[in-house]
Amino acid sequence: MLTLPNLLTLSRIVAVPLLVGLMWWPSWHFGYGLAFALYSLMGITDYFDGYVARSFGAVSKLGQFLDPIADKIMIAATILVLSAQGVLTGPYVGDMHVIAGLIILIREIAVSGLREFLGGLQVSVPVSRLAKWKTTFQIICLGALILGRAMPWWTLTVSGFTMNVPHTVGLTTLWAAAVLTVITGWDYLRVGLKHMD
Repeated sequence: MLTLPNLLTLSRIVAVPLLVGLMWWPSWHFGYGLAFALYSLMGITDYFDGYVARSFGAVSKLGQFLDPIADKIMIAATILVLSAQGVLTGPYVGDMHVIAGLIILIREIAVSGLREFLGGLQVSVPVSRLAKWKTTFQIICLGALILGRAMPWWTLTVSGFTMNVPHTVGLTTLWAAAVLTVITGWDYLRVGLKHMD
């Protein structure tokens, strides 16, 4: 059923290849600027598809199925491309920031499998407030990392150390998202373990 919320969700999925294409060349700052605009628009549709569905009573099984998939595709594709293009690197730990991205990807896959298992048992796992914060941190961190590549001149020098402001914000919130990912993933796993032999 192609309601407005479902069309908004589908638009996020369809926009992912374009987003990936715009981020493919790490030295193309204008492309990353366009990618940031597109990513922001995708994030806005993520909010509005749920809002419109609830406000107008247009919640559907298709929407409930597609919405988390669209989110995961958008997040996973962005993390993979940023990792491949060397964006998930920074001071002190170098490319160890990729581990935070890996934690997020592993959790998303594990929770998807767990939800499918529990769904077969007719057990629903509601999204917690902490999980919503996790999603917010994910959206902010990846957007900031994209923006940092679009605006390499946006720097700040502190104690003789020069850093790109959005890039630093992105890496910091990436680790915050990874920590919340582990906590919320464990919460889901505890529920799942109660229903396993």
